[in-house]
Amino acid sequence: MSYTPEMRESIKKVEATRPYRLHNDFPPMSLQEREEILRKFHPDYIEDKMRPIRVGVSKGQRMPLELADVMEGKPRIDPDKFDLSEVDYETDVLVIGGGGAGAAAALMAQEHGAKVILATKLRFGDANTMMAQGGIQAADKPNDSPVIHYLDVVGGGHFVNIPDLVEALVMDAPFVISWLESLGMMFDKEPDGTMRTQHGGGTSRKRMHSARDYSGAEIMRTLRDEVRNRYQDITVLEFSPAIELILDENGQCAGAILMNLETGEHLIVKAKCTVLATGGSGRLHYQGFPTTNHYGATADGLVIGYRAGVPLIFLDTMQYHPTGAAYPEQIVGLLVTEKVRGLGAQVLNVDGEQFVFPREPRDVESAAIIRECVERKKGVKTPSGMCGVWLDSPMIDILHGPGTIQRELPAMVRQFKRFGIDITKEPILVYPTLHYQNGGLQYNVDGSTVVPNLFAAGEVTGGVHGRNRLMGNSLLDVLVFGRRAGTSAALRSKEVKLGRLTLDHVRQWIRELKEAGIEPKVESPILLPDYTRKVK
Repeated sequence: MSYTPEMRESIKKVEATRPYRLHNDFPPMSLQEREEILRKFHPDYIEDKMRPIRVGVSKGQRMPLELADVMEGKPRIDPDKFDLSEVDYETDVLVIGGGGAGAAAALMAQEHGAKVILATKLRFGDANTMMAQGGIQAADKPNDSPVIHYLDVVGGGHFVNIPDLVEALVMDAPFVISWLESLGMMFDKEPDGTMRTQHGGGTSRKRMHSARDYSGAEIMRTLRDEVRNRYQDITVLEFSPAIELILDENGQCAGAILMNLETGEHLIVKAKCTVLATGGSGRLHYQGFPTTNHYGATADGLVIGYRAGVPLIFLDTMQYHPTGAAYPEQIVGLLVTEKVRGLGAQVLNVDGEQFVFPREPRDVESAAIIRECVERKKGVKTPSGMCGVWLDSPMIDILHGPGTIQRELPAMVRQFKRFGIDITKEPILVYPTLHYQNGGLQYNVDGSTVVPNLFAAGEVTGGVHGRNRLMGNSLLDVLVFGRRAGTSAALRSKEVKLGRLTLDHVRQWIRELKEAGIEPKVESPILLPDYTRKVK
């Protein structure tokens, strides 16, 4: 499948403007312009697509309609009929989630003397970490510093980030890069062995460390191998999502109830400390957007953490990645890494005109693309009725020399070649896609939450990115706080004394739903998205 004749006519206009664009930069927006375009075009600002949650410790907080329905869901178990007396597993630290945050937490907990169980919904490594492409930020070059990195993070997050969390993120970043390399990760390097770095949207320095355009997969390969190598102290339970946390009579987290997806059997894991690292919620498809997220990203950790009493923050803001594939239809929504723009590709409308600086923060870039398609009617139409804009990938080879695209973006080249599109010679059609959950459970710099012995790390949490995350800070986030949560949980587990196991918090949740007059629309956590076709 190649481009249609109408698309090819538009591509001719893209090619015609390249000489001008090669020598003339499109200016970044002012702060006022950014705020104006966000309020008018970004999905987060559409009032009737949000509502407040009506129960729980963060009652009244706004979030997408789809998420609110899941958060107010009916528990999957009846606490009055569930027996906690027979424990299937007992451990020092239970890590729930098999992505980058979970793997990092398990490794650090084991290094600090804890016996660990890592429970994951699908296969170990089936996570958004695996699908991340562009890279991981760290200020480790002479012209950069954690202070500059800090300012970029806070500016990108609209100045509402939690300062202590941002400080931890940027200060730990160089050590995380060193740690990954010590475990065997293959970073992109210059011939002299120094780390190769690139720009990302909203960055004032080149600090994006990468492994071609499959950085997340390389990180996950490295961490997963290391976890497997420590099998004597880390037990991995696959296809076993957590459906409820367990507390003790004193309100301490004491483990979780897992469900075996193959048999439907419930498993009780008693743990002195628990780490929630369940990732995001892109498979809820807010406002009907396609998503880059893996199949299991259904907000499970938010649901069970919130029921246990952990407050929420910033869940009225989701990240729509500006460059999701808009054509061909078979890959609509899949990520076109920001590294493409970082290397010099520009975003253009149907007439080949540049209408936005290519490295604006992601929310601003997305809003500009939506404006071009919706208000200005200058998008490119696809046979299925979608609208998109061009990402002029051939500019990369023009700027950096032939072979750069093949060397830096091999996975992207292969992905589009399957459909007869050569991104070294033809631009890519893109449109914003649901990518990341900016908010989540509130937590502290050591990964702890307000519930004793319950820790959290990665995309399930909120605060470090404020209202918008910059490229490369998600892979950094999962590792910085995964490591911190695992370490803290292991040290804390040496002091924990657990009382009688209870599900009283679930009983309280059911009472609150009834008192609020809420008839839950779903049973949650939903575990997997429902793509079955509804028969009327």
